[in-house]
Amino acid sequence: MENPIKSIVIVGGGTAGWITAGVIASTLKKSAGSNYSVTLVESPDIPNVGVGEGTWPTMRNTLNKMGIRETDFIEKCNVSFKQGAKFSQWVTGDKDDFYYHPLVLPQGFHNINLAAHWGEGGNNKSFSQAVCPQEEICELGLGPKKMVTAEYAAVANYAYHLDAGKFSEFLTNHCVEYLNVKHILDNVVSVNNKDGDISSVSTKHNGDVAGDLFIDCTGFKSLLLGEHFNVPFKSCKDQLFSDTAIAVQVPYQDDNSEIASHTISTAQSAGWIWDIGLFNRRGVGHVFSSQYISEEKAKQELVDYLKESCTNTDDLNFRTINFNPGHREKFWEKNCVAVGLSAGFLEPLEASALLLVEISAQMIAEQLPTHRRAMDIVAKRFNETFLYRWDRIIDFLKLHYMLNKRSDSQFWIDHRAPETVSDYLKEQLELWKYQVPSDHDFEHALEVFPAASYQYVLYGMGFKTNANPRGLSDTSYREAQNYFDKNEKQKQEFISTLMPNRELLKKIHRYGLQKV
Repeated sequence: MENPIKSIVIVGGGTAGWITAGVIASTLKKSAGSNYSVTLVESPDIPNVGVGEGTWPTMRNTLNKMGIRETDFIEKCNVSFKQGAKFSQWVTGDKDDFYYHPLVLPQGFHNINLAAHWGEGGNNKSFSQAVCPQEEICELGLGPKKMVTAEYAAVANYAYHLDAGKFSEFLTNHCVEYLNVKHILDNVVSVNNKDGDISSVSTKHNGDVAGDLFIDCTGFKSLLLGEHFNVPFKSCKDQLFSDTAIAVQVPYQDDNSEIASHTISTAQSAGWIWDIGLFNRRGVGHVFSSQYISEEKAKQELVDYLKESCTNTDDLNFRTINFNPGHREKFWEKNCVAVGLSAGFLEPLEASALLLVEISAQMIAEQLPTHRRAMDIVAKRFNETFLYRWDRIIDFLKLHYMLNKRSDSQFWIDHRAPETVSDYLKEQLELWKYQVPSDHDFEHALEVFPAASYQYVLYGMGFKTNANPRGLSDTSYREAQNYFDKNEKQKQEFISTLMPNRELLKKIHRYGLQKV
C-alpha cells in the first residue's frame, strides 16, 4: 500500500479530460522531475457533449498556468469575452424585467459593504448599476480590455464564451505537444482490479493501460466511479427541476453583427434559454423540466425566441440532451477520482460545470498524493470539500428560481415551495433579512460563489434586507458615497476608452495581444 504514485491515467477526453490533463501535467512539469507520466485514453467513437460554452474568470489563470497564449486560445476556439450574465424575465416575467450578475466585485468590497448603503439610500439605480460599472459595459456591448492590455489581464474582470468542441481539440494539441501527455485513442473494454484498486484499463487495440491513479472523465456514463465502483448517484431534482436541454448553433446575420458581452438567460414557462455569443456564431439552448412541459412545446418556445433574431429557423440543427441533476455521493473512491459529468451535473446556469472541472483538477494537482497510503487521506479531504461545494452550488442556483414572483406557470410557483429549499439556504435567507450578505456568512475561506454573487442575485431579484437598527455612521456614509461617486466616474471612463466586443476580437485576431 506504500506504492509511489507516478502514473496518472485519465479515462475520457472532452473539456473535462483535457483540462484535467493540462492542469496536472503543467503542475508536475514545474514541481516534479521526470519520474512520472500522464496518459489520457479516449474513445474515438463518443462525441463531445459540447454545450459547456461558458466559463468563469478562473479559466484565465488555468490557461495561463498551462502555458497557453491567450491570443492563440481566442483565435483557435472562436472565443469571445464574457462579463457576466443578464437574467431576463426571471422575477415577474415582464418583458422589461431583468437584472445582472456581473463578474466584478462591488466597489471597495473588501473595505466596505455597499449593499447596506444602497438599500438605505433610496437609490434609483439597480444594485449592480450602483456598485459596479459592468452592467453599463454589457448593455453597451463593450469588451473588457484594451488592445494594450496584456494577455489575461483585464480592465473589467472577464471570463470566456468558447466553442467546446474546438476547445477540446486545442487542449489536446497543447497537452500532447508541450506538456508530454500521452494520448491513446481507443475504446476501453474492461476495468481491471488489484487489491480493490483499479490496476489498469484494457483497450480494444492498445492492450492494458496501467496506472497508479485513475481519473474518470467518461461523462454521464461514469465508467469507473459509477459503473465499476458502483458509487451511488444523488439526484437533486427535488430542488432543481430541469432535466432536459435542447441546444442549437445559430449563425450571425453577417460578420459585423454585435457580440453580446455577457450570457443572456431568458426565463420561459418551464425553464430558461441561454444565448451565448461566440466570435463566429451563437450557442443557444432551452433548459427545461419535462415534468412541466413537453419537448415539443419547449422546442417551440426556443424557435419563437430565435425568430426574433434569426430569419430562417428551419435550417437549424436542434439537439436534445437529457440529464438527471445531481452528483455522486462521493467523488474519490480507492484510486479513482471523477471529474466533470462523471462526477455530476446540475444544469448550465452560472457556468458551474466547467468551473467544477477546473477546481477539481486544481485540487487533484495541488494535493496529488506521493504514495498510495497517503491517497485515502487526500481522497477523504477531496470528498468533504466537494460535497460541500456541490451543495453550495445547488443552493446558489436554487436562489435564482425560488426568489421569483411569477404566477403564470406552475414551474415557477413550485420553485418557491419551502420543501424544495435546503435548510442551509433557508437559514442564510433568514439571516439576510436582517443583515446584508458578507463573506463571514460562509464556512470556507474559498467559496465557489462569494457573498458578492449572492448580493447581485438577491438584490437583482428584489430581496429586501431590513435597515440596521443601529444605523450607519457618518464616516461609513461618506466612505460609501465616495465609492458610489467613484463608480460613476469609472463608468464614464470605461465607456470612453473601451471598444465594442466584436471590434476588440477582430483586432486580437489580426494583431494579437501583448504577451504577459
